[in-house]
Amino acid sequence: MAEAPTAALRLNIDTDALVANWRALDALSGAAPAGAAIKADAYGLGVAQVVPVLAAAGCRDFFVAHSAEATEVAGLVDPARIAVLHGPLDVADARFIRAIGARPVVNSVRQAQNWRDAGGGLCDVMVDTGINRLGLPAQALGEEAVRALDVDVLHSHLAAADEDNPSNEVQRLRWEDARRALSHRRAALANSCGIVLGAGFHGDLTRPGLSLYGGCQRAELAPHIQQVAYPEAVLLQVRDVAAGEGVGYNATFVAPRDMRVGVVSIGYADGYLRAWSGKGVFRAGEAALPAIGRVSMDMTVIDLTTAPMLREGDWVRADYSLPEASRATGLAQYELLTLLGRRFGR
Repeated sequence: MAEAPTAALRLNIDTDALVANWRALDALSGAAPAGAAIKADAYGLGVAQVVPVLAAAGCRDFFVAHSAEATEVAGLVDPARIAVLHGPLDVADARFIRAIGARPVVNSVRQAQNWRDAGGGLCDVMVDTGINRLGLPAQALGEEAVRALDVDVLHSHLAAADEDNPSNEVQRLRWEDARRALSHRRAALANSCGIVLGAGFHGDLTRPGLSLYGGCQRAELAPHIQQVAYPEAVLLQVRDVAAGEGVGYNATFVAPRDMRVGVVSIGYADGYLRAWSGKGVFRAGEAALPAIGRVSMDMTVIDLTTAPMLREGDWVRADYSLPEASRATGLAQYELLTLLGRRFGR
């Protein structure tokens, strides 16, 4: 049997920071416990790496987008603690969710009927209070198929929690109206940013996502959130470039002097997009190694001036603090995480 191939990319996940972030968000949520949004493979970090750590820390509620995502999670925690945000797409999907033992989040009257036709049971409901995305309109809460549901969590979702926007209070009040209109056990409104809008947004449960993984979109969160994800790549080749020679496609970088450069095994196919061209920085210890030239599909070239000791096979770490990386590239912090490709060992 052949040996496993040598890794060229790895994603170092600081699980201590992950736990610290969840505990901080849980504390900021007051009396409402914090759950965890783990959709898109835990925002790209890996469900298998993230969910057991959060569960051991005390997290009891987990949120995925698609029913298929619930399958892997159901092998890691009690399936009854999993909510499927996109709901039952049809009766077959509703049966699938029931068989797993998870809860669908019902977003429409049709989905409510799908759930009932599949046999029903405990579910969640999403009410749209102004984001005009998924969710039941307020007038649909009186529909027979909706009123017949056995609702655990009544959700809504804020459109502008990362801003001091008057719409946040409008949505909160509409959510409170929905709480009075439909029987339920618990209610949830706040994502990561919504948690710091105040106790009135906490309800009985909060749903942090991005900030669990190191993202920070409001200044109030900054003291509490630590970096979790550290992409690392192996140095494929070291080479000398003469002054005046171009580097990479279209020679967007021309060596101003004789230089020693390295080719690292990361590119836009791995989520390290062309937006990093001429802006990215890698590290070997504390030595800064700027990305030069254009990022390729599988490779990026870095300046090794400050780290002459590096050789082929050595590892370097990308600067990837999400708030700073977002400012440097113009990419959303969510994108920076979820773009990280499958070639990363986790």
